[in-house]
Amino acid sequence: MNVKAYMEEVAKEMRKVSWPSRKELISNTLVTIGATLAISLFIYAADWVINQILEIIYQ
Repeated sequence: MNVKAYMEEVAKEMRKVSWPSRKELISNTLVTIGATLAISLFIYAADWVINQILEIIYQ
């Protein structure tokens, strides 16, 4: 398959894609950011707790 045929196939497939609306895109982005922040906060808190426990043990 040459490059031109490949690009034509790519364009053809791109027309078939069901793209999200702007509202869906913003909503999904906010969910992703929120989940990322929540997981980051959990990991930070777990790290802090483990660090405090280890400081007590190694005193």
